[in-house]
Amino acid sequence: MAAHAMILGCGRSGTSIFGELFDGLDCYEYRSEPAFSDVLQKGFATPTAYKVPTESSGYEATPGLSFPLGTYLAAAPDPKIFWIVRHPLDAICSLRVGIAKNWGHHPQPPDWRAWLDRPVLERCAHHWAFLNTAGFSQVEPVAITVTFEDMITDPRRFAENVCRVVGVDVASNRSHIDAWARRVQDTNNARFIEAQTSRDYSRPDHERKVGRWRENLSDQEVASVWPIVEGPAIRFGYACR
Repeated sequence: MAAHAMILGCGRSGTSIFGELFDGLDCYEYRSEPAFSDVLQKGFATPTAYKVPTESSGYEATPGLSFPLGTYLAAAPDPKIFWIVRHPLDAICSLRVGIAKNWGHHPQPPDWRAWLDRPVLERCAHHWAFLNTAGFSQVEPVAITVTFEDMITDPRRFAENVCRVVGVDVASNRSHIDAWARRVQDTNNARFIEAQTSRDYSRPDHERKVGRWRENLSDQEVASVWPIVEGPAIRFGYACR
């Protein structure tokens, strides 16, 4: 049986389109952002894939995650947990819509209200830094780290590698993999189809997704947010250049 899968990471880092890769693979039941209680209620008799479950009463969320990781690991037999990360400056540009709407991305940092009087870009930077520090530190021992940039650069290879990791036959899923890969584009061209749950957060203010920050951010804005994200950015191999 294919492995159960969980896709985690900061919002606007490719979690949605990555998750939709599973929506069409043989044998998987995929859901985007279900309540964590629903994840447990569904059970694990057949392969499941979830993107960033939401908080549920009775299941104490731990900082940087929206659910107790230990509870999931105890319930799901040998799951594959993916953490997807994106260059912080590109993610900041993309987070603006949701963060400006009363910090609409989750899980929220515990101190998010204390940041509400800060410029929106700084709030976005804090959100990215918190999730990619506190959240990632919890899953790091068990997670497979992938990058938005690798997914965008070669989506077909990315999808095939993921299939091999979870134990899905690439050949029998070729048509779905190819269709998914055609959707994943660096530019907003005719072939690009954005993930369903991402469409309300998009802004038509850039030509490319990788390196978007060079179109959207001034030197002064970069200087204001880079100190907030620098630690985890360097850890993941990202630079301010």
